[in-house]
Amino acid sequence: MSDDNKKEISNGMEKIVSLCKRRGFIYPGSEIYGGLSGTFDYGPLGLALKKNIENLWWQQFVDSRDNMYGIDSAILMNAKVWETSGHVAGFSDPLVECEKCKKRFRADHLENKEKCPECEGNLGESRQFNMMFKTHVGAMEDETAVSYLRPETAQGMFVNFKNIIDSYHPKLPFGLAQIGRAFRNEISPRDFIFRVRELEIMELEYFLEEKNWSEQFENWRKEIQKWFTSLGFEENDIKEVEIEEGDRAHYSKRTLDFHFKFPGGYDEIGGLAYRTDFDLKNHIEKSGVDMGVMDPATNERFVPHVIEPTFGLGRHVLAVLAKAYTEDELGDEKRVYLKLNSKLAPIKAAVFPLLRNKPELMVKAREVYAMIKKEIPQIIFDDNGNIGKRYRRQDEIGTPACMTIDFQTLDDNTVTIRDRDTGEQKRINISEIISELSKKS
Repeated sequence: MSDDNKKEISNGMEKIVSLCKRRGFIYPGSEIYGGLSGTFDYGPLGLALKKNIENLWWQQFVDSRDNMYGIDSAILMNAKVWETSGHVAGFSDPLVECEKCKKRFRADHLENKEKCPECEGNLGESRQFNMMFKTHVGAMEDETAVSYLRPETAQGMFVNFKNIIDSYHPKLPFGLAQIGRAFRNEISPRDFIFRVRELEIMELEYFLEEKNWSEQFENWRKEIQKWFTSLGFEENDIKEVEIEEGDRAHYSKRTLDFHFKFPGGYDEIGGLAYRTDFDLKNHIEKSGVDMGVMDPATNERFVPHVIEPTFGLGRHVLAVLAKAYTEDELGDEKRVYLKLNSKLAPIKAAVFPLLRNKPELMVKAREVYAMIKKEIPQIIFDDNGNIGKRYRRQDEIGTPACMTIDFQTLDDNTVTIRDRDTGEQKRINISEIISELSKKS
């Protein structure tokens, strides 16, 4: 890759990072104390964007289906869960340490396996590093009190499989869904919120008969494609990567990763795995609890197999921002704006008084704002600076429409509504605002 391309990619991500900090999407964690590597805090707009993605995901994969059950499992679990799942023994990455500067890196992320990318010092031998955060539960800090911050949300669904069966008596196939935090002690967090130590996962465990796994795997592959389309991604934004046997997780018989075209190139945003009956079978064996189900055709009990669609929420936020980030010229001015899908935009509309020093305009603008907010809560009132600055500010955070209350509004009850993407303006009656905004959703 040429130096110019590297610079272009670096600048592409740097611009997104700068916008996120400047406009209150995402902040570095613990910033006033110099930060903590691999941690970030979501500001008001970032939280709203993240929640919009979550809600859209939940609606598409859970609420719109009759055979999905949502749960919210505990972050701390009995250590035996992680021993049984294979995480205590096998949840690790290859680590190397520079003999000169003592910095540590993931060996599989280095192009040069012998020289430090920071100081050109010699790298030591690679060793396996377990990425789980280890802690203790209760007053005693001995081996009997060991627990772990969960490195994945999946096990919470597997250990609750019998509870769902007993409470709801679902018939196969059915799924459990969860959106939750997971923790991974990454050796080298990188690329803003792409690789972090505290992350959120949107995940499904879909239980089925073994004979149907291949057909269902293909069905879920198509559903994931639909999901990316609903986010506004185009065909060349997503690349499917078949994971070879030697690179798959220990529980997987087939894995398909989905890569998004970030500023630095394609990288993973989600995955689809066929976990077989590995997890349930192991938990049955180690716990002694029967989690088999009855086959109505044979009256014999069997252990269901599992297909797992997984989505990184933080990576989705980054992908949506990267896709939306746009620079263009509007009139004689260069501008930056987020061309966000209206369903995802943190703010759906902004209401402006033309002048803030005119009480009659301020009163009318507040009246219009209050009316809209009853129907569309995610709106904002903005009277800071001149109209041009307000437009640029709202463009930069991705607000699809801005409405200006001016002196004509006082005469005929119409407002000027401006489209974010085109900059075009038109006048509409106040009574038409809700329906006009709904067209953009």
